[in-house]
Amino acid sequence: MELHNTYANTKSTYIYLLITAIVLTAFNLRPAITSLGPLIGMIQEDVGLAHWSAGLLMSLPLVVFAFMSPIVPKIANRISNEQTLLLGLSLLFIGIGIRSFPLTFLLFIGTVLAGMGIAIGNVLLPAIVKEKFPEKFGLMTSVYSTSMALIASLASGVSVPLAVGLDLGWKGAQVVWAIPAAIAVLVWFYLQKFNQQNHNEIKKVYISAKSIWGSVLSWQIAIFMGFQSLLFYVTISWLPEILHSRGMSMETAGWMLSFSQLMGLPASFFVPVWAGRLRSQIWLAFILNLSSMLGFAGLLWGSSYPILIISIILIGIGLGGTFPLALSYIGFRTRNASQAAALSGMAQSTGYILAAVGPLFIGYLFDHTHSWSIPLLTLIMITVIVMIFGMLAGRNKYV
Repeated sequence: MELHNTYANTKSTYIYLLITAIVLTAFNLRPAITSLGPLIGMIQEDVGLAHWSAGLLMSLPLVVFAFMSPIVPKIANRISNEQTLLLGLSLLFIGIGIRSFPLTFLLFIGTVLAGMGIAIGNVLLPAIVKEKFPEKFGLMTSVYSTSMALIASLASGVSVPLAVGLDLGWKGAQVVWAIPAAIAVLVWFYLQKFNQQNHNEIKKVYISAKSIWGSVLSWQIAIFMGFQSLLFYVTISWLPEILHSRGMSMETAGWMLSFSQLMGLPASFFVPVWAGRLRSQIWLAFILNLSSMLGFAGLLWGSSYPILIISIILIGIGLGGTFPLALSYIGFRTRNASQAAALSGMAQSTGYILAAVGPLFIGYLFDHTHSWSIPLLTLIMITVIVMIFGMLAGRNKYV
């Protein structure tokens, strides 16, 4: 009886540690990117970047995601999920530190390292949740995707106050986000030691990629994930600039970006739960993308302050829901953790190739038109693509 209680307590401790580590990892998968949007003007002025170069800076992590994602499960097979995540979080910590120096070369090198760290967490979290919480996949996806959205919105909102209000500058405002990375490294390090002591290591993720890459449904999920990511990263990169062109101060525009992401938190939490209760997620994908479409249309054709606020809310709801829906598809459309890891790596690799061109292309359009009208029309058309492939991926099928 005592042995049984000891085992139960050990298992319970392990589960709580694992959930804590998952949430802390989720906390680190967005701030290194979302904190840049409101500061991009300061960085351009200090370092001397054109709009297209600033767009490249925002797109670079997505290029890294694309190339790293298929490699991550292979690394996890050779070592372990914990060690792989430790490696990723360490790279993120180092990358944030390097890019806080006002040199163009270090700015881009640090961004590459941070992108590598984020890519590792992006790929492994759905696979770990699928393996360790198969009956609660929707709920756990809600937990960590909402954690990601919460910290992303906070990073967007406090960037300018940290840089200006606390006089940290854009460099100090970036270093702040190395702190949660350091905390996550410590927790995963302890979790690894805990596993060694209790012989309860998380299983490695084994890949069965051939059928994944040949599946039409896999490509539909990848395209859906890619274009919804494009919309998200374009929004966090250029929404403050768009709002500033409408007469808002940059500090207010930064807070509006934060507000938009806060408005997406309910969708971020409830969408995976609702999706898990539905046999098909077709209508859910339609409604979320309709919200995004109306939001971008409001930014394009609206001129009054109330319309801008409503547009920001609609964009927040739409983008806040489509990302966790894409993560949910990885679990819902696979039969086991092996398939989930393979689909996660494939979808994020091919998907982020699409997403990577977003901030760069939108910045290029603005540089050549000197107006946000054509870029916003482009975003509306892309939202239609996201809607179509989200509905296709939402059918009740397996890869």
